[in-house]
Amino acid sequence: MNSIANHRPELLAPAGDWVCAKAAVENGADAIYFGLDRFNARMRGDNFTEADLPELMSFLHQRGVKGYLTLNTLIFPSELATVEQYLKTALRSGVDAVIVQDVGICRLIRHISPDWPIHASTQMTITSAAGVEFAEELGCNLVVLARECSIKEITKIQDQLSAKNLSLPLEIFVHGALCVAYSGQCLTSESLGGRSANRGECAQACRLPYDLITDGKLVELGDRQYLLSPQDLAGIELLPAIVQAGVSCLKIEGRLKAPEYVASVTRIYRQAIDQLTTPITAADRYELEMAFSRGLAPGWLAGIDNQKLVQGEYSSKRGVLAGAVTQVRSREVTVKVTTTIKPGDGVVFGLGTTQSHRPSIGGRIYTVTLLTKDSAVLTFNWDDVDLSLVVVGDQLWKTSDPELEKKVRLTYAGEQVRTAQPLQFEIYGSIDQPLTVIARDRQGHIVRVDSMMPLSIAHNRPLTTEKLNQQLGRLGGTPFSWGGFTCDIPDNGMLPVSELNRMRRTLVEQLLELRTQECRWQIDETANVQNLLPIVTTVSTPVKLRVLVRSLPQLEAAVDANIEQIYCEFIDPRHYRAAGRIADDRVEIFAVPPRITKPGELWTLEQLATCEPAGYLIRNYDQLEFFQGQRCVGDFSLNVANALTADYFQRRYRLERLTASYDLNISQLLDFLETYPAQQIEVTIHQHMPMFHMEHCVFCAFLSDGTDHTNCGRPCETKQVELRDRVGTNHILQADVGCRNTLYNGKAQTGAEYVQQLINYGVSHLRLEFVQEDAATVTKTIEYYRQLISGEMSGTQLWQNLQLYNQLGVTRGTLTKH
Repeated sequence: MNSIANHRPELLAPAGDWVCAKAAVENGADAIYFGLDRFNARMRGDNFTEADLPELMSFLHQRGVKGYLTLNTLIFPSELATVEQYLKTALRSGVDAVIVQDVGICRLIRHISPDWPIHASTQMTITSAAGVEFAEELGCNLVVLARECSIKEITKIQDQLSAKNLSLPLEIFVHGALCVAYSGQCLTSESLGGRSANRGECAQACRLPYDLITDGKLVELGDRQYLLSPQDLAGIELLPAIVQAGVSCLKIEGRLKAPEYVASVTRIYRQAIDQLTTPITAADRYELEMAFSRGLAPGWLAGIDNQKLVQGEYSSKRGVLAGAVTQVRSREVTVKVTTTIKPGDGVVFGLGTTQSHRPSIGGRIYTVTLLTKDSAVLTFNWDDVDLSLVVVGDQLWKTSDPELEKKVRLTYAGEQVRTAQPLQFEIYGSIDQPLTVIARDRQGHIVRVDSMMPLSIAHNRPLTTEKLNQQLGRLGGTPFSWGGFTCDIPDNGMLPVSELNRMRRTLVEQLLELRTQECRWQIDETANVQNLLPIVTTVSTPVKLRVLVRSLPQLEAAVDANIEQIYCEFIDPRHYRAAGRIADDRVEIFAVPPRITKPGELWTLEQLATCEPAGYLIRNYDQLEFFQGQRCVGDFSLNVANALTADYFQRRYRLERLTASYDLNISQLLDFLETYPAQQIEVTIHQHMPMFHMEHCVFCAFLSDGTDHTNCGRPCETKQVELRDRVGTNHILQADVGCRNTLYNGKAQTGAEYVQQLINYGVSHLRLEFVQEDAATVTKTIEYYRQLISGEMSGTQLWQNLQLYNQLGVTRGTLTKH
């Protein structure tokens, strides 16, 4: 493990556009990450274009900064050829690495280039050493761990990798917005609005208000209505421990944020990394909160604390708490202030203790009259703020500080170079020989310049170290600064100042030229994605229903319906033993492990193995490794959206089948089936879409005072909980054996209208999934689908009779009215 003394992690800043890129560079970023106009996880941003790449990379490399391209979405079959061209353009432009989610795209990159760095995106949901090992075998050079990993877990991952003689750099997020769901496992935007987070179109449903329904009754939570909206991550005070854990790269979230945010956060983290033992100042904390804050907290880095993660009272920017209202009049409000406020500042009045579900209001302060050092009277433009809605006790939040924003903009405005990187010099020579100057930058570039005239004997002004420092250190206006030198020249040597200046200018020119060489990676110009696609052979096999159940009564109904293969996902491990008795030899039981496996959680897999099921439904990298050699089916959480990904999992792990990604709508799914053997693909045609899959435990946070499973009283074992959204739909909340929560769409959906098409394409495994349905509903549903397959019932009749959403993937049909 690297120690703090010799380990300096890279600081990676977000850049949604050119201004943000400049803000990051001028404030000390070692690297930036950015997206193009397609295939990145922030499609709402301005992003860059392919045409921008040469100029962007030239700018970054001149400044000694790396540029990482985000291609961190799932890729559909019809897009593979376009992605191939994107990759080749980025490669030729000198992009330093590409951040990838899709397993198939990792394969494609390695097919095109053997050495272009691949960074496994946090969208790959890597939470363990097994996940890191998976990424390395795939050809990745760095892994971005899931945000849910704590420092202790990161240390365990490092120790486990070391025990296997593996060493892959790890990257984590240290600041910015937190997703409440595991990245790569969130299907909420898709389920509720036809916009997939795995396609860069997150609709931020986690930031919306929800009502908590327990055992059919509304739980009164007062002002706490944003049950799934985490506070923003701020790991700055944990940096020494993070560095001690051997993390190689620290990532700031924010490709949709303003350049002022990028500048402030980058500068403050730059200082904190360079001065690890120096505590953050009050001024820096203020600036971080003003840059953007829903409240700053360590997220999961310090471990699980469900009371701190989500405060629940708001989901938008709040900035700095500036005080509380003590008196309200028609045109003015008196506030007990806790920070400096001045005319022009933007503020918002948060909820007090007497009003619930009232929208926050705010505007810019017009005048400030100090009554005492901690009390002030504020006035506002009459049209901006309706003070009749403000009550005594309301909090006052400062959301904008124009004076600070102007100061921050000055750090990157104009063409001036404000952040330069130090050069190390070696200088040597002797009388009657040329003076030699060697310069090295932090990236390892090295240049040498010899004087055009020899050193001569000085009669009155010898070439002292002070003069060398003065002349060679005149690097203003360049991306470089004087970083010190070693010198071996005679005490009486002399060289004209003009020659020293020429040597300095030549050194700078040569270093800049070295830094901006276009392409440093190998590229196979003949490589083609078609060469990687498997040969498709169609095998006609009978259509079979596969059923996933989550209770013993559901299992009994499925067994009685003569389902040959049943997936069982039980929270209580004792139910797996009971399942074996219920099934006897009539059906095959496949156990369903939890979606996530972290360090120290292999016991959940060992527990299932002792039950000796017929096979397993595989959901993550640990399970691929642990159950290798057993009968296994890959689940939707492996994100199989194209033939390159499917072929890798099938060949490498010998899976019986793979479940098609839920991101595929019917046309995309049919495209997939044209490029991959359909009999090896299972399609889920009936389900409550698993929307959020979270480390955040709503049961613990809002039905207890506990912080985690050790002190929450486990309300998940006794309470039936639903979350009601703004349109009145109750969504089903369940906890798994690892206390992680899944929120299922309250309305089941069906792809019944497309079943005949799927069968015609050769699909022979169709899955039905149940959550809380009773046995009678399971029996009826299975019978309806049997009639559908036999042609006795149409798809339209099925979804109308069962009152389902007519939807497969992101294609939304009509919701039948009750």
